[in-house]
This record gives sequence, structure tokens and C-alpha cells, in this order.
Amino acid sequence: MENKIETAVFGGGCFWCTEAIFLRLRGVISVLPGYAGGTVANPTYEQVSSGKIGHVEVVKFEFDPSQIAFKDLLNVFFATHDPTTMNQQGADVGEQYKSVIFYTTDLQKREAEEVLAELEQEKIFDSPIVTEIRPLDKFYVAEDYHRNYYERNKDKNPYCQVVINPKLAKLRQKFSPLLKPE
Repeated sequence: MENKIETAVFGGGCFWCTEAIFLRLRGVISVLPGYAGGTVANPTYEQVSSGKIGHVEVVKFEFDPSQIAFKDLLNVFFATHDPTTMNQQGADVGEQYKSVIFYTTDLQKREAEEVLAELEQEKIFDSPIVTEIRPLDKFYVAEDYHRNYYERNKDKNPYCQVVINPKLAKLRQKFSPLLKPE
């Protein structure tokens, strides 16, 4: 039986962070930073950063559900960003930083709704979750310099050290069984 590769698209603030996290998960085959949810075709980083065209910084990733469940991906997503702040992640503020799951299948939609409801019921967060769950319409790949940003800049850019490193530490601490071997 052939494994079916699935695609998912998550927006959890800066796509540099989200890309660095999902690249480390077993079963994740590829991760691409990009833009989704807005009204302008082929947007640029500058247009998206204006917060005026509706696009969100997202990552599109392919994964093998026989190696990692979509619900595990959702749990990692919710644990590694703040899904309770509207259009903001830490110091990153604007519509482009909203928390959103763009589903590509009806099963992804159902599972995202279930996980969100479970988190709310368990009161995991002090504030209500504002993560949107929407169908993916179009995904636009970000400019080349955004790809593998953390890997290329982890020792050069303070943002990587101050923002991304703590998220990766949390990932290793909380989800070590889901990580690729180093």
C-alpha cells in the first residue's frame, strides 16, 4: 500500500519560527514559507507586511500521516505559538501574524475543530483561542531569502536567538518523541 502524502498550511506568527519548528518533525517531508488568505495574487513580503491585503505569513508543509498524525502536528502548532492573541505573536503585530489553520481536506478541518475544542475545554490557555480554521484557497511561496531562514541565520540574527531558539527548546522538551533524529 502506497503512503499518501498530505499537505497542511499553518500560520502561527512569523513564518521563520514556524518553518524551523516543522522542519524538525519526523514525517514532515518539506516546509515552504509563504502567504495565504489574502486578496492579492503573488504578493510580496512588503505587501504582506503592510497588513493591508489580508495575507498571513504561513508555512505549507507536506507530511506522511503514517509517520506523524495531523493531530500531533496540531498539538505542536498550538504549543509553539500563542493562539490567544489576535493578529499578534509577541512583538510581531499585524494581520499577517494571525493564528490560522488553512485546511486542505475535510478530515483536517474536523480534526482542527476537535483539537481546538479540546484545548478550550481543558482551559490550556488563560484566554480564549482566536485561531481561525479556514479552507486553503491559494498559497503563494515567499521570496527565496525566507527559506531555511533560521538555519542560515541562527548565529547572525538576534531574532533567531531571542524568539526562535526558545520555541525550539520548548519543542524538544515537550515533543521529543515526534522529532527527527539529529
